Amino acid sequence: MDLESSPSRMCLVFPTLRENLLSLSARVASLPEDVKRDLEDPESSYCLGWSHGREKLESGKLDTFKGSFYGNPILDEPTTDVSLLKRYPSYCRANKWPSIALPELEVAFKGLGKLILDVGLMLAYHCDRYVSKSIRMHDDEGLEQTLQRSRCHKGRLLYYFPRQWSESKEDTSSMSSWCGWHTDHGSLTGLTCGMFMRNGVRIACPDSAAGLYIKTRNDRIVKVVFGEDNLAYQIGETTEILTRGLLCATPHCVRAPKGENASGVDRSTFALFMQPDWDEILRFPSEVHHHKELILSNGTLTFGEYSEMLVDKYYQQGS
Repeated sequence: MDLESSPSRMCLVFPTLRENLLSLSARVASLPEDVKRDLEDPESSYCLGWSHGREKLESGKLDTFKGSFYGNPILDEPTTDVSLLKRYPSYCRANKWPSIALPELEVAFKGLGKLILDVGLMLAYHCDRYVSKSIRMHDDEGLEQTLQRSRCHKGRLLYYFPRQWSESKEDTSSMSSWCGWHTDHGSLTGLTCGMFMRNGVRIACPDSAAGLYIKTRNDRIVKVVFGEDNLAYQIGETTEILTRGLLCATPHCVRAPKGENASGVDRSTFALFMQPDWDEILRFPSEVHHHKELILSNGTLTFGEYSEMLVDKYYQQGS
């Protein structure tokens, strides 16, 4: 491991990289409407560049609570193969950066995304060691090698819009009021701790019950607590598939702050979805646990086919 990616250096630079990127979240959301329109990518089902009101909530309604900026922090142009661009547009199409309106976004996004990937690969190594005690795997079948060779990693900068007290009273009673219960379909998701602000001023979270919640294997709901200088990782569906259920995907949701003190508060965070390459083969078990209406028992799909199927289900399609 070179010095640039050594654990000690990562610990030193992470707080700055997090601060640099999350502080840009509100600025992205506040760009002029015509600039944000130019940053949209309908052909990727709004899974690259700017996206707002395109993702479906648990209720089936489109999510206008948050805006997102998506990009591949490792490869600006994963492929130039026209057939792949048409087959897997949400992963193969090129990044869209606001090079004139907000040029610092690209540098900050890539810097934090690459660090989270490097740390995630270390975690994947230990996942492989655990799984190999129960399953015989070839060297190239492990999670670490699968993620190392992938061109599909996707970063998502999220901005949760501030809500007024009247809206907060109506909509925050649910556990999943800011983001519905779901599992990520990739392998590992690296997460930063959220940053809360009111009128551009950093504040502590105004509601101790707000934040990320997960379900354990025995369906117990647990609030996830980690600090500004920490990273958290969640298991995704493809890791559950590839490890034959030894590692389980993490159901999670986000609860919005409620109460009068939550009025006008926004939240910024960043997630890196570490995922297999689009042509990696997924062999599904006889008992399918996720998206049963779409996946056949004992079926086989590439990761690209699997993910495009889910994008079609959960995202508004481009015209």
